[in-house]
Amino acid sequence: MKKTLTVLLSIFAASVFAQDTIRISGSEIDRKSLDKNLQLQLAQKEIELSEAELLITRAMYLPDITASYTVMNTNSPLNAFGFKLNQSRIAMEDFNPEILNDPKSITDFGPKIEIQQPIVNLDMVYQKKAGSVTTEVLKIKQQRTEEYLRFELSKGYYMLQLAYKVLNTLEDAKSTTLANKKVIDNYYANGLVQKSDVLYMEVRVSEIDSQIQFAKSNIQNASDYLFLLLNEDSDGKIFKPTEELSYGEIISENNFELNPNRKDLQAYQKSLEAYEWMIKSSKSKFLPRLNAFGSFELHDNKFTEFDGKGYLIGLQLSWNFFDGLKSKSEQIAYKADYNRAKAEIDQYTQQSSLELKKAYRQIQDADKKVELTESAWNQSKEAYRIRKNRYDQGLEKSADLLTAETLMAQKELEYQQSIFEYNTAVAYFKFLKD
Repeated sequence: MKKTLTVLLSIFAASVFAQDTIRISGSEIDRKSLDKNLQLQLAQKEIELSEAELLITRAMYLPDITASYTVMNTNSPLNAFGFKLNQSRIAMEDFNPEILNDPKSITDFGPKIEIQQPIVNLDMVYQKKAGSVTTEVLKIKQQRTEEYLRFELSKGYYMLQLAYKVLNTLEDAKSTTLANKKVIDNYYANGLVQKSDVLYMEVRVSEIDSQIQFAKSNIQNASDYLFLLLNEDSDGKIFKPTEELSYGEIISENNFELNPNRKDLQAYQKSLEAYEWMIKSSKSKFLPRLNAFGSFELHDNKFTEFDGKGYLIGLQLSWNFFDGLKSKSEQIAYKADYNRAKAEIDQYTQQSSLELKKAYRQIQDADKKVELTESAWNQSKEAYRIRKNRYDQGLEKSADLLTAETLMAQKELEYQQSIFEYNTAVAYFKFLKD
């Protein structure tokens, strides 16, 4: 009854925690869209914000139109006469000195439309060009972000391959250990070995079970990371690679010059152009400005009647000779920002060049590590085979056999880890090179 209940609970748990396994290849990962990636979406929002701020510069060529409705009441001699004049209600008796000097209270209802039209404002022209360049910089940075995410996708896929390979290696090691344990159990039952030999095998089985559980967690972690990069729901789903982890392409590179068309380098160089436009904009504030203006007004002493009307149009040419050194201070600040950005570019370029060379050395180191770990793995397999034959002939202790088996599994895991490191190093080098 207890066994039946245990089986039923196991089946129930398996059904509850069952996951939908999605098999995916490396080429499919490369073709996956990153449009949903949160980091890429954040970069897109920065572009949209920059474009929205750029719309402000439309004021340099679009008119500023305002409408108003003003109600005023006065008994001021000058304003009262002006109100009547605007309302087209001046009569001969209004020129009576007594009325002019002591007018009655008068109300003026006046709707008005005003237009201001910029014509020539070079500082705004240069400011708009700086904003356009800034938007281009953000777009280039977004492209570089996508390239980095592509690298992370490749790296994540290699991690997934490694996690599954480790699991397979540990399961094979467990099968080997269980087979050896079965033999030792028979020997113990016949009094040929001591209890300690059996216990060593049980400890080894427990150790492998713990490693297998850890490997399964790593599979889930690697799968979740891919789902995170793609911004897809990972609940009840897990990725499984269609290809096993294998030794990747061989890189033979003698040219370590940075690609000047690399997106991040392009963005840095482009940012200098934005500073140059801002410096020009600040200098242009001392140049003449030409603007047009106009207005159309209606006036009456009644709310719904407008007998008086008139318009005003004109051009204004203005210079700002001195603004309290505000523009001069802006120029100094922009030039300082320009020089700081240029120094940062030089530093970043040097660091990128060093990083590229370092990445290639990592490939060489990883390649050598693959060779050495493969050799060590083959040697450990041969050592295990010899000890197994000697153990079957009663010439080796079970502890020695267990040590040989453990070493063989360890060397295989090191070999798989070295392949992962090599493939990752190659992907990172290509990312830096492109």
